[in-house]
Amino acid sequence: MNAPDVRKSRKSLMLLFSVFIIPIVMAKLALDNDWFNEGVTNSGVLLEQELTLTELDLTDEVLQKKWLIISQISENCSDQCKQALYGINQTFISLGKEMKRVVPVGLYGSTLDKTSLGNLKAGVWEFNQVTATAKEQLDPAKIYVADPLGNIILEYKQPTTDEEVLAFGKAMLSDLRKLLKYSRIG
Repeated sequence: MNAPDVRKSRKSLMLLFSVFIIPIVMAKLALDNDWFNEGVTNSGVLLEQELTLTELDLTDEVLQKKWLIISQISENCSDQCKQALYGINQTFISLGKEMKRVVPVGLYGSTLDKTSLGNLKAGVWEFNQVTATAKEQLDPAKIYVADPLGNIILEYKQPTTDEEVLAFGKAMLSDLRKLLKYSRIG
């Protein structure tokens, strides 16, 4: 083999090396150094501990076999509370034909003034008195999503501003659409 053939052969080998080996090394570095978000497709936070509706003593028959959006309503629903309910309501309406599979649930303390809650979709919201167990285990500053089997699976931080309500609504709508698309129950 003469010198030009050897150089051409080495050049081909280096090109082959760079095309196949360098991407593998870069991918390994990206995984080891957390350069990207690993496979997160949900916007809400998945609950790590198991929590069910029966543990919370929420066994109303209306809540069975449906996807639930659960929010605690304070005694005097402030503007923040009303914004969160508005965001949930808008998300619910945005589900379109899938609305029949989802029930928004408002958990309240001792009394509830429905007229002060704003323009909630009439006849759709389910209002239940919060049980002592639910009051202990659920954070009032969070909104939860429960599956038709009664497992609470996702939680969202309650929005406080108009911008947060928009972001919250988009995030929850995205998650609910994925859940409803892949679920055959509820």
